[in-house]
Amino acid sequence: SPFTLHGGVLERIEREARLAASGRPARIIAKVNALNEPQVVRALYAASQAGVQIDMIIRGICCLRPGVPGLSENIRVISIVGRFLEHSRIYYFDNGGKPEAYMGSADLMPRNLDRRVEIIFPVKDPTLRTYLRDGVLAVELANNSRARELQSDGTYVCRGRTPDEPEIDSQAWLLANPPQGGHGKLFLRNEQGTRAQ
Repeated sequence: SPFTLHGGVLERIEREARLAASGRPARIIAKVNALNEPQVVRALYAASQAGVQIDMIIRGICCLRPGVPGLSENIRVISIVGRFLEHSRIYYFDNGGKPEAYMGSADLMPRNLDRRVEIIFPVKDPTLRTYLRDGVLAVELANNSRARELQSDGTYVCRGRTPDEPEIDSQAWLLANPPQGGHGKLFLRNEQGTRAQ
């Protein structure tokens, strides 16, 4: 930005919507500090209505309402506030089974997308893309210790856990499981729940 980033983000969200509408795999996971850019919010709503499963990890301001029937029922938003400042930006698009992952400096805000010099770069290595999805983002999405989930009425609710569910603090887990040889331990979600491998 301010040249191609805004349009590039919108194109990738719209592509996931087209893929979902045609019955192909479609998924968006984004980890940012803030979301208040109106075009991006509208594009995410349209993608949700097309059937895209969207998970947003947003530490701060979020101008999107998840879980609204007919509008955003396929969108989940969580905020994690823990020992460390959550500051990384990661974007993951399933792209019909040909996943793309990006990292960089830009939040989904007008100032970042249109008025500053920012960059988001592609993660080309498939092993690193898998690590970002299964070894970072999945851990954050499974956080049941310090995560708060945004409700459709704009309030946040602390995530609870069942008595038989292990406590997952994503920051502590990532500290205890650093990448090893570029791979890291993978944190996978299966039908029985979430587990580390």
